[in-house]
Amino acid sequence: MHIRTATADDADFLISMLLEAFNWSGDQGFTREQIMTAPDIAHYVAGWPRAGDFGVIAEDEATGERAGAAWARLMPADDPGYGFVAPDVPEITIAVAPEYRGRGVGRALLDALLAAAADAGLTRLSLSVDDGNPARRLYRSRGFTKVGREGDSDTMLLHLT
Repeated sequence: MHIRTATADDADFLISMLLEAFNWSGDQGFTREQIMTAPDIAHYVAGWPRAGDFGVIAEDEATGERAGAAWARLMPADDPGYGFVAPDVPEITIAVAPEYRGRGVGRALLDALLAAAADAGLTRLSLSVDDGNPARRLYRSRGFTKVGREGDSDTMLLHLT
């Protein structure tokens, strides 16, 4: 896999990856139209990129196909994300296309995003992860800890060193 910086040209792909993130279990609980018309979901990608946004894209080196994405966005207190901790803590979203899951793509994306955050001088990142989502093990392995709970999801926080 080749990891590169996400650009404005990746906005549509990020929408596709947001759909994968919300439908991680394979259930088609949301459609593309539903996530883009629900303000509490669409704000993860609407207007990509805004000032302060950063992200990475995994591409298959053999085909050039985009395999997954990880990105971070600041959310204001009056429009928080599901993994909101504070307005100065970017919330991350990670998704891998189904045909690339189980191959280390998510790990490579997360590691690249964490490196980009550290390079930018950030000190904390947050996320939300549903019960049963196997990505929880990856987040714990990178130092994310549970700091809150909402419904069937945990809010996790990472202190970057």
